[in-house]
Amino acid sequence: MAEVELAADCAQCFGLCCVVPAFAASADFAIDKPAATPCPNLATDFRCGIHTRLRERGFAGCTAYDCFGAGQRLSQVTFGGVDWRSSPATAATMYAAFPVVRELHEFRYHLAEARRHLRAGGDREVEVSLADEVDRLDGEVEALASGDGAALAAVDLAAVGPRIGDVLGRVSRALRSVDTGPDLGRRDLAGSDLRSTDLRAASLRGALLLGADLRGCDLSRTDLLGADLRGARLEGADLSRSLFLTQPQVGAARGDCATRLAAGLNRPAHWA
Repeated sequence: MAEVELAADCAQCFGLCCVVPAFAASADFAIDKPAATPCPNLATDFRCGIHTRLRERGFAGCTAYDCFGAGQRLSQVTFGGVDWRSSPATAATMYAAFPVVRELHEFRYHLAEARRHLRAGGDREVEVSLADEVDRLDGEVEALASGDGAALAAVDLAAVGPRIGDVLGRVSRALRSVDTGPDLGRRDLAGSDLRSTDLRAASLRGALLLGADLRGCDLSRTDLLGADLRGARLEGADLSRSLFLTQPQVGAARGDCATRLAAGLNRPAHWA
């Protein structure tokens, strides 16, 4: 399997996350910004001019963002180090490819986690079989991400996504099968106080947890794939063995020095 970095390296990117997405003025962004338009804070060297002051300047959404390595791959590999400023003719193709590669890299990020858990899980036949399936699917996704601009434009994410979701769902059930917790997937739990709910080995995939109170909760083997954790209270919570948690989810939540995170996830600078 190709070794591809699945975390952002902004120093190797042409500021694509500051150009490609549209921003709407909100609690996360201080301004409106149309798609395919550079943010006014983007400097000539493709660095953010207010990087150390993003939250105080009203750009909290930027601090919770991660392209999963798509930015540097497109900048340095797919487009060979030729940036959109010096080659305006390639800009539209690069901009169109960015969300595709980001999605594919996020798929690979979750598949890599699934592989780690399954390979470490012992010799159960179902887990070995699933790990082999994860490997095959990961190879397919990487092959798609390695295409040129034209090939990336032709990628059908709507067809790839459900296949990834199905495999990750089966991995989740296998990993939680010993004492599966409650299924709260896709529930609207915004603002809910969940501190007294046993969420170990539960499914919270796709759940709306905006502002939910999870302080002190043990989220061991809890499936958090796609859960909306914006503003969720995670002070003192144990997420060290949670499933399919990403850096953007962590960055959007509220935690503290007592919040336990899995290896590979960084404690956000704005956490108390």
